[in-house]
Amino acid sequence: MSDTKTITEEKKLPKDIASSEGLVNVQVDGVWIKVPKGTRMIEACKLAEQHVPHYCYHPKLSSPGNCRMCLVQMGMPPRLAPGQTPEYNDRGFQEIGWMPRPVIACANTVAENMGIRTTGELVEKCREGVMEFLLINHPLDCPICDQAGECTLQEYSVQHGKGTSRFVEDKIKKPKNVDIGPRINLDDERCVMCSRCIRFMDEVADEPVLGFIDRGTHTKLTCHPGRKVESNYGMNIIDICPVGALTSKDFRFQMRVWFLKETKSIDINCGTGCNVTLWSRGNEIFRVTPRQNDDVNSTWMPDSHRLAFKSLHTDDRLTDCMIKSEGAHKVGTWQDTKTAIASALAKFEGKDIAVIGSARQTNEELFLTKALTTAVKAENFSLVPRFKESDEKLISADRNPNTTGAQIILEMDDPYAGLEQIKTRIRTGEIKALIVLHEDLLEAAAFTSEELSKLEFLVSANTHASGTASAADFVIPVSGFSERRGSMVNVSGRLQKMNQAILAPGKTLEDWEMLRDLILAITGEKNETYMLEDILKQIAATYKEFSGITFSKIGDLGKVIKETGVTIPLLEREKERINNKEIVG
Repeated sequence: MSDTKTITEEKKLPKDIASSEGLVNVQVDGVWIKVPKGTRMIEACKLAEQHVPHYCYHPKLSSPGNCRMCLVQMGMPPRLAPGQTPEYNDRGFQEIGWMPRPVIACANTVAENMGIRTTGELVEKCREGVMEFLLINHPLDCPICDQAGECTLQEYSVQHGKGTSRFVEDKIKKPKNVDIGPRINLDDERCVMCSRCIRFMDEVADEPVLGFIDRGTHTKLTCHPGRKVESNYGMNIIDICPVGALTSKDFRFQMRVWFLKETKSIDINCGTGCNVTLWSRGNEIFRVTPRQNDDVNSTWMPDSHRLAFKSLHTDDRLTDCMIKSEGAHKVGTWQDTKTAIASALAKFEGKDIAVIGSARQTNEELFLTKALTTAVKAENFSLVPRFKESDEKLISADRNPNTTGAQIILEMDDPYAGLEQIKTRIRTGEIKALIVLHEDLLEAAAFTSEELSKLEFLVSANTHASGTASAADFVIPVSGFSERRGSMVNVSGRLQKMNQAILAPGKTLEDWEMLRDLILAITGEKNETYMLEDILKQIAATYKEFSGITFSKIGDLGKVIKETGVTIPLLEREKERINNKEIVG
């Protein structure tokens, strides 16, 4: 005892050191760690690199504690008798007295000198019991279940379940293949009543249309009477469903997930730039799912953006260069096309030429677009704006993904300012030649066929056949969003990477290579740009915002390079819920 007193008198105890830092000491499976006050036990175990199995718990949602899969054993120092002082061991901790019953780790928070056991006979027996109950009425249809390969029920049944079942009665039958919305099907017999989908629709999507009916083993998930899951964020419940109860009508029975390649990238359907995973096999995208980035899209994404990849695989994709001859387009080689374009543009003065680029282009493509504009001495330049109302969640009012990048690269506060002037000058005949990149002017910029017909020369570089392509003298096929690499800057000033998941079809050109070759054909100057990285090096050397930037330094989650003052509404709501201790975040 004298040694213990000496320690406590001469040294600060671990509890005092931790307290001064806003932390508490917690023992997880025999190892002491320091974690912030108020941390949930399951998160403390995660910090200690000890996985606690769970179904209902999700850090972005409230914790109902209803699946009981996260049961752990908890311990605390014994309660002191009146007048008794705590005793500390030679490390400065009190001895832990272990409770004889388990507690749920998802809804309980840590305390100073707490002990947590994620293994041991008590914990393992409890998990076996929970798994046995969950599997009593669950169908044995893993071979045909779309969730196979990414199902936590499968994983936990192997890790924590019994090898045999004591249940010999008939399983209770529940509804199967139920249409609960335009994009989602429900197999109620697979549901483990975790309620993640119910809480997501209530707390994040703001459309509380799901709930449980009946009681006990007859409990079923269903939509409220007269309602469907029609929210533009509804497909997120498929992602967070831990089993195969909720499936995508679009992806259902299309492909086994273990055959698919995962590519980290970003969404380009609005200025938010949601982080996504592209799932591909061969040369086809099969699905797109959100990738967690708490500074951009949390864990979610809109359904409309998720399904936009389908436009890549349509019949109107351009796959060859087209040259108009005698009023009809004929297939041509890229060599002939770029030579003919360079020769035709040489006949015009700079004031006669306009270039219309796109804020759907990457920073690298915009850099070369600017160089192309200089090469042809074009005095008229603009991008095409896309502004609509924000949905006050993740969809930005700016439907272009790279307006911020365009402002930096083009050194223009408003890169859309010149569009109306170009349209006017085409009508008056002042502009005779026009190069259009990644845009259909008839659809996106309210141009008319009559206006385009006034031009003497028109070049269109795009992914799909369009009204602009039909009017063009030269049509160049370029890559779609999952077929090319590059970087973009979202509305909040975050530089992010877009990665290539599949190859473009036919003789489609990568945009940066097409622009580089066209510039070389026009100027005849030597160019040593052989890789996309070479362009980013030039950008980094030209603009202070990109100083020192390489693709590897951008990372998977991006990097803020400009303060725009723009916030993302869903993230602001999430921060508020975290501050209110409603979710972990």
